[in-house]
Amino acid sequence: MDTMNIIVAQNIKRLREENKLSMEELSRLSGVSKSMLAQIERGDGNPTISTLWKISNGMKVPFDALTIRPKSPFELVKLSDTQPLYEDGGKVRNYPVFPDDEDRRFAAYYLELDPGSYWESEPHLKGTEEFITIFSGTMEILADSRKFQVQKGESIRFKADTAHSYKNIGEEMTILHMILFNP
Repeated sequence: MDTMNIIVAQNIKRLREENKLSMEELSRLSGVSKSMLAQIERGDGNPTISTLWKISNGMKVPFDALTIRPKSPFELVKLSDTQPLYEDGGKVRNYPVFPDDEDRRFAAYYLELDPGSYWESEPHLKGTEEFITIFSGTMEILADSRKFQVQKGESIRFKADTAHSYKNIGEEMTILHMILFNP
């Protein structure tokens, strides 16, 4: 199985070429330096989730278009085989379990947030909603200028097309499942 960096590299290059964008144009649209884009496209970079959001928003494609794996009629995903995307210096690990694709308008993620970790997400495409269920721990979610405390056994849904953030406010690792719905 290809590593997530290789999958991301192949998808960004394919999408950039399909949209007839030069590295320079994508850099201007995304705010990500041309040298960083080149590094990511070679599979040498280890881009943060925030960087990938800037690239996806710059290309006006769902985030998951960057993380989608090659198609198969079935797919068994083992977390141990999935390379996470990192935020907050590795304290937030986001495993793309089922990225969005052209036939499906949702994506599923498994996330682990270490105690005290924080991650602010870029706005997603217009109309995108997030559905989160907490399996362990407690976190604070800021969405649409409102704070929500969500803990084990609780779920939350919110519009994700504005900036929003996640913070583990508990003493233990927070584990959650996230579904992004792209209209």
